[in-house]
Amino acid sequence: MAFIRVTPIQVGDVVRLRKPHPCGGYDWTVVRVGADVGLKCHTCGRRVLLTRREFERRLEKVVSATQPTG
Repeated sequence: MAFIRVTPIQVGDVVRLRKPHPCGGYDWTVVRVGADVGLKCHTCGRRVLLTRREFERRLEKVVSATQPTG
């Protein structure tokens, strides 16, 4: 059984993916977290939905993280 690293992310975090979006943007804002991760492109505003596994595979780094509440 292979283990997948689970990056702690929250709605509002800015992440950078390995490959650019067709518009040329690398940075995305997290808009949904669950089994799927919703992302919004900083350059063109397009929203995409990736499975958690696909998101973890494509993630390069977390650019800025929001402060945890509570």
